[in-house]
Parts: sequence; structure tokens; C-alpha cells
Amino acid sequence: MTNAVIKAKNLSIGYGKKVLLQNADFEVKKGDIFIIMGGSGCGKSSLLKVLTGLMPPLNGSFDLLGLDFNTSNAVQKEALRQKTGILYQSGALFSSMTLKENIALPLNQYSDYNQKTIDELVALKLALVGLSGYEDYYPSEISGGMKKRAGLARALALDPEIVYFDEPSAGLDPVSSARLDELMIEINKNLNTTLVVVTHELQSIFAIASNSIYLDATTKTITASGNPHDILKNPPNERVKQFLLRGKD
Repeated sequence: MTNAVIKAKNLSIGYGKKVLLQNADFEVKKGDIFIIMGGSGCGKSSLLKVLTGLMPPLNGSFDLLGLDFNTSNAVQKEALRQKTGILYQSGALFSSMTLKENIALPLNQYSDYNQKTIDELVALKLALVGLSGYEDYYPSEISGGMKKRAGLARALALDPEIVYFDEPSAGLDPVSSARLDELMIEINKNLNTTLVVVTHELQSIFAIASNSIYLDATTKTITASGNPHDILKNPPNERVKQFLLRGKD
């Protein structure tokens, strides 16, 4: 028996004849804060697209919450997607909607809750990310860090088992980035939500990760896996070592 919520098997990703990652095997355990790390061009964001069902793999497969995503039918895939949430790099809020309307959107589309319950859930999710009282604000009226937190509230609207993050610290100042890291740890701990995070930010990697994989752009393979602190103690090769030592004396 395994408590893996994602299990990749011989997974290869890329575009046409361009392969970014080949023959990858890894598992994301329930409750992990799982980091997908590596340098530019290694396929981090492309791997996230495959795991979220936005693009098919070139080869191989992955199980999502116990089901083979590739062979699942359309109804099963939709049900699986509703058990996951995504925080996009920009937050991806709808500019013409208030924060309340943005967060209510998945609840209106995918739940049978009445309006009173939806309003209560929206208020709860905003409180969870420290944005109580901002229900009627538009995205243009709040800061970049607040937009990320509002996007996270929307990702959590349906109480997903897994939340994916695409470069969550991108565009944030150090204080806002640290606040987001703290929030991710709180959500992981208090809600037992599994987080899968694409990032190259070392401070975040060492602050939040319980597990990780390193994608090597040269070999197009996973060349390291495990807790980043443990990897740094015994790096498998010089590229991984230099990646994890950037900015350190």
C-alpha cells in the first residue's frame, strides 16, 4: 500500500520532437510540500501542465489520487480536477470581478450550495489567507502579494486534496514572498493539503519543502530527490550542488 497522491511512471514530457524530461518516476505523498526545482529550460512548468491535465505526456503515465489520469474518461478527469486547485504565477484573477466573485466562481460552477452558504465559504477562504474585509475589492485595487493570496483562496474554494503552485514567489518582494511561504506551510499543516510547487527560489525551497525532485536540463532526467536539506548534505553531482548553493559563501 502507498499513500502517494501522485505517482509518475516512466513519464516523458515535451513538445513534438523536443523532449524536456524523459523516463521520470516519482511519487508525491499525501501531506507533502513537494518542490519541482531546477534551472531554466528544464521542464518544471511543462511538468506541472502535464500533472494538471493541461497537456498530455509524450510517454508514460501518472496516477492522480489512485486513478491513471491518461486512461480515465472525461467524467473521471473532471472529478479529479475538482479535487485539485491551482495558483497561477500571476494569480490569474478575473479583473472585472471582485475578490468575492472570483472565489465564488468555482463554488457556483461545481457545487450545489445556496448563495448564503457560498457567501460564508468565500468569507472563510478569504479569512484563511488573511484577506477578511476585502470581499468587494477588485484585483486592481490590491497589491501583488494580496493578489497571490486571493488566487490561493480561490484555489482552495472546493477544499482540494492537492494544490499546485506555479512559481508562487514570482514578482513578489521578499516580505510578501516570506508571508506566502508561511501561509503555504499553515495550509499544509492545518488542512493536510498536499502542495506541489514549481520554483527555483532557494529561500522558499529550504523554508517549505518536505520533499523535492531536481530536473536536469542537460540529461533531461531527475537527478536528485528527497528533502532539499538532505540533498545538499550529499549532492549527487556538481550541478545539483551548485544549484542549491547559489548565493551562499
